Amino acid sequence: MLHRLGEIVGRSATGVVASTLVVVWAVIGLPTGFATWWATVLYSTTASVTFVMVFVIQHTQARQTAATQRKLDELIRVTTTADDALIAVEESTDAHLDQLTELTVAEREWD
Repeated sequence: MLHRLGEIVGRSATGVVASTLVVVWAVIGLPTGFATWWATVLYSTTASVTFVMVFVIQHTQARQTAATQRKLDELIRVTTTADDALIAVEESTDAHLDQLTELTVAEREWD
């Protein structure tokens, strides 16, 4: 469900619809003097949408990252000169990643 929602809200038409709704809200609110309940409608709606969108964005980002990692792993796997120990290195401990960073920096300094 989050994946499908992310696809829908990622379209430019969704931004146009959201902008139109805000304009409609303002046009209706002007003659009524933006009654307290009218402002509350906007605040409640935006808070609810923001809350859901945090999860949609997190899901989309995690999915994109996982796909990128799998592609990189495949490139490492098929490249004969690449270090196969780096496949799925993102699953390593922080200490192991720090060691790999230190090795990479040291190798770069030798070049």
